[in-house]
Amino acid sequence: MDVLLVVVFALSGRSSHHESLSVGGVFTTAWPFLAALVLGWLLTRNWQRPVSLWPAGVCIWLITVAGGMALRILSGATAETPFVIVATIVLGVFLLGQRLLARLARRYGPKR
Repeated sequence: MDVLLVVVFALSGRSSHHESLSVGGVFTTAWPFLAALVLGWLLTRNWQRPVSLWPAGVCIWLITVAGGMALRILSGATAETPFVIVATIVLGVFLLGQRLLARLARRYGPKR
């Protein structure tokens, strides 16, 4: 789910700036955040508790944003302040929101 949400983030950003939605264009925008997301998963051992909000979910979110921005800059792209703010908010809503919804579904959903 995290990968899909990072790709949706890249798609929405490119769309709002009237940039190409080609696979290559979306990949160019998404790859730094996807790479940082994988790093976040590895550092937090996300596979052990994939719907954990704290500390894993928060760490994954912050690593995805910070690492994604660092990789963007290292690859020659920009990281203007408004973009950093929007990315932090959107990725926070996406990455933490899906974990919260999954936890609520487990808690209040049909019992097996």
